[in-house]
Amino acid sequence: MTRLSRMMREIEEEVTLTRHLIGKDTLNPRVLDAMRKVPRDRFVPSESKAYAYENGPVPIGYGQTISQPYIVALMTDLLDPEPDDIVLEIGTGSCYQAAVLSLLVKRVYTVEIIAELAEQARERLMRLCYANVEVRAGDGYHGWPEHAPYDGIIVTAAAPYLPKALLDQLRPGGRMVIPIGLPYRHQELMLVEKDEQRQIETRSILDVAFVPLTGDSMIEPERESVTRIDRTNTDGERP
Repeated sequence: MTRLSRMMREIEEEVTLTRHLIGKDTLNPRVLDAMRKVPRDRFVPSESKAYAYENGPVPIGYGQTISQPYIVALMTDLLDPEPDDIVLEIGTGSCYQAAVLSLLVKRVYTVEIIAELAEQARERLMRLCYANVEVRAGDGYHGWPEHAPYDGIIVTAAAPYLPKALLDQLRPGGRMVIPIGLPYRHQELMLVEKDEQRQIETRSILDVAFVPLTGDSMIEPERESVTRIDRTNTDGERP
C-alpha cells in the first residue's frame, strides 16, 4: 500500500468514527479525489517529508502546521465547494489547503499573516502550477474585501470569536468553516451558514486543536463590532 493510499484509508476510517458528529458516512467524492491528486509531500519542509502522508499535523516552521489530512478533507467537504465558486482562505500556511480547494472551485484567494510563509506559498503554487490561487500577505481578520462576496470562507486557525469582517464578506447562501476557541484550550469546528435573507445559522461539528489566529483577531470583542458564536447545532443541543 502506498503512503497516499494509506492516508486516504485513514481519512475514511476517521469519517466512520465521527459520522455521528459530522452527520454523514462518507465525504464528497470530488473532495476525496482532490485529496488524492495534491502531492502532500510537496507542501512540507524537507525534514518532514517522511511524515507528510501520516494522518496528523506536520510543523512547517514559524510555529505553524499543515493540518491533519482528515481535517483538511472534512473542512473542504463542509464548505460544499462548487466549480464556479470563489473562495477565501484565512491562514495560507503551506498552501496545501488552498491547493486542494483550487481543484474544486474557480478561484481561491488566501491570506497569510506571516510574510515569509506567504512568499513561500506563492513560489510553491507557481512551481506546482496552481494558477487559480492568489496569495496575499496580511491580517486575515480583515478578510480580502476587494474580491468579496465569497461563496465560501475557510479559516485554518482558531479565532476566539467570529470576525464580523469575514461574515460581511460571505455572500447570502454561502458557508464559512472556522475553528472557534481560545488559544491552546477548548476549540470547536464550526459551520456557519448565511441564508438568502442574511440570517446566520451556526453548527458545532466536533472538537479540534488549531494554532491561534493572530493579528487583530486578538482585540477584545468589546472594542470591536463582532458576531459571537452560539456553539449549538440547529436543534439546540451539542453534538
